[in-house]
Amino acid sequence: MLDDLEAAITRHVGDGSAVPRLSLAIIDEPVVPSDVLYEPLVCFTAAGSKRGVAGERSWTVGRGEMFLNSLVMPVTATFEELPYCSAVLSLDGGTLADLVLELAPSAPARPNPGGQITAPMTPDITDAVTRWVRLLDTPEHIGPLAHRVEAEILYRLLVSPLGPMLRDLTLADTATARIRSAARWICAHYTEPLTVDAIAAVAHMSTATLYRHFKAATGMSPLNFQKHLRLQEARRRLLAGNTTAAQAAEAVGYVSPTQFNREYRRTYGLPPAQDTARLRGELTSTGRAQ
Repeated sequence: MLDDLEAAITRHVGDGSAVPRLSLAIIDEPVVPSDVLYEPLVCFTAAGSKRGVAGERSWTVGRGEMFLNSLVMPVTATFEELPYCSAVLSLDGGTLADLVLELAPSAPARPNPGGQITAPMTPDITDAVTRWVRLLDTPEHIGPLAHRVEAEILYRLLVSPLGPMLRDLTLADTATARIRSAARWICAHYTEPLTVDAIAAVAHMSTATLYRHFKAATGMSPLNFQKHLRLQEARRRLLAGNTTAAQAAEAVGYVSPTQFNREYRRTYGLPPAQDTARLRGELTSTGRAQ
C-alpha cells in the first residue's frame, strides 16, 4: 500500500496540488538542512525519513509513519534517508471541530505534552491518503470528493494515537490553546522587542506557567522561540542575496550586530558570511549533481 501512495505522489509532485490542504514532497538528492516554519499539519511518509529539530525537541519520521505538529513553530529539517516522499495535510480547525462534535464522546485522554507526535500509519489511513492523492488523476472528481476523503482521513486520525492531540486542537481556553495563541503572536511580532511578561499577558498565564507549558510544547523558551524566528529569517535574507549581515540583523529586530553574529554562529556553526557561502556552495553542488 505504501508503494501505491509513493507512486501517486511521484506522479503529481511537480504539478501543484489542486486538492485543498494537500501538499506533496519528493527529495531524491542530498540537500542541506532546511529551516522551515511549521503550521499545524499531519505528514504521511511514503518513503525515506526526515528528522526535525526544534530547540531541545527532535523527532524522526520514516516510511510508513505519520507526524502531527499542532502549532506554528520554527523547525530545522534534515532528510536522513533518500528518496524521501510524503503527503501533507494542512489542518483546518473548522472541519476538525465538526468531526469531533459528530463523534460519540470518548474518555478524556491527556495529549502528548509536546506539540508533536509520531505514530505508524494504519492500512486504513494509508488507503484513505492514497485515494486523496489519486484525486489528482481525475481533476473533475476533486470538487465532489476531496472534502469527503479529507473528512475520512481526519476521522481515522481521531481514532488513532494522534486523536487526543487532534481533539485538543479543537478546544478553546485550555493551556495548549493559549500556548498556540502565544506562538502565533510571537510569529506576528518577532521583529519587535518582546518580554516574557508581554507574552504571558497574551497567553493569560503567569510567566512561570507560560515558560513551563511553552517549553513542553516547543522545546524552547518563548524568547528562544523568537530568536529562532529571527535567525531563520535573517538566514533566508542572506541566502537570497543583496543584503549584508548587519542589514539582515536590523531587518529582523537585532539592535546589536555583535549579538546577532554571536547567536547566528552558536545556532548555525559559522559566522553569517561563511555560513551563507557554504550554503550557496552546497546548493550549487546539488544542482550540478541533479
